[in-house]
Amino acid sequence: MYSVNSPHVVNIHDLRRVAKRRLPRVVFDYLDGGAEGEVTLRENCRVFDDVTFRPRHAVAFGNCDLRATVLGNELSLPAMLAPVGYSRLMHPGGEVAAARAAGKAGTGYILSTISGHKLEDVKAGSTGPVFYQLYLMGGRAAAEASIDRARRAGFAALVITIDTPVSGIRERDPRNGMVELLNPGLFQKIPYAEQFLTHPGWLLSFLKDGGVPPLHNVVLPGKGPMPLTDIGRALAASTVTWKDLTWIRQHWNGSIVVKGVLTGDDGHKAVDEGAAAIVVSNHGGRQLDCVSASLRALPEVVAAVNGRIEVLMDGGVRRGTDIVKALCLGARAVLCGRAYAYGLAAAGEAGVTRAIEILREDVKRTLVLLGCPSVAALDSSYVRIPKDWVAN
Repeated sequence: MYSVNSPHVVNIHDLRRVAKRRLPRVVFDYLDGGAEGEVTLRENCRVFDDVTFRPRHAVAFGNCDLRATVLGNELSLPAMLAPVGYSRLMHPGGEVAAARAAGKAGTGYILSTISGHKLEDVKAGSTGPVFYQLYLMGGRAAAEASIDRARRAGFAALVITIDTPVSGIRERDPRNGMVELLNPGLFQKIPYAEQFLTHPGWLLSFLKDGGVPPLHNVVLPGKGPMPLTDIGRALAASTVTWKDLTWIRQHWNGSIVVKGVLTGDDGHKAVDEGAAAIVVSNHGGRQLDCVSASLRALPEVVAAVNGRIEVLMDGGVRRGTDIVKALCLGARAVLCGRAYAYGLAAAGEAGVTRAIEILREDVKRTLVLLGCPSVAALDSSYVRIPKDWVAN
């Protein structure tokens, strides 16, 4: 077990380093990589450098209030754990471990459809709010069954991802043998065996966990859980359109969140279709490359919805300063994906807990240094943005 405590790990980049040591290349690059030339992947993180702070000095106050409310759910800090597919490949605890860590920390977790654990087990493992992120894989019958299960299990909201009509091409994956890893056959894995054998800790845990599990939350009528290897075809046959929100609302009477909004126009459509919240997101740079960084798109979308629904942001968050900048630009909270997934890959639940601790302390310290008493008091007056960051 790698140590994730200070001084071994003091920031999210340190967790990434530990995760890279523990995982075989194919699994680490699946987590770490992005689409095509990875332009958007890099820009998601870099763009935070374009926003600078305008602090109020010589200000004294008591404890900073980090609490935020998302869709009526009070969070202990303005960050939720984003849906990360295939999490069980990174660590056997996977989605259950991440949800448990989020609940203990007083924040929320969003479960991906592409999960190796049953949604009921993930929900039961958390004491905090858990949202279910839905792909329409397997057709409407399979999706409706998943929605019904999520409702019975007590999920707090349904998240509809709209930016995945097909799976983006992540060029690291075919080079490293991702298809071969997911394939149940042993022969296909032989050319990539060295990367597994040189990571015996991961390999042992992977084998003890039974290898690659099926998708327990995508149950095909008459066939059972969908194999993990069928995802590419399933996504291509399950494109989400705005019209789909109509029948989804017929099966889900709770809050609906639309994830993958990058323009004011799509923000307007989400409002018109009855979404309770949207997530400004480019899928972590894993779908269409060369789109706007999430932070860069945020002001336009915030201006377009004009307070009618809640706005969250996802993409590139690695530090508490990133979280604070997103809130200053109008996000109610952020979603963190790779930031906690590096922790999960490094040390399971303990690593996720450490990632949340790091971000919490970062946000608290940033607020104090800004002279701002609470998350709720943050606004655009605390930052300076480039002049061309104006809503279209």
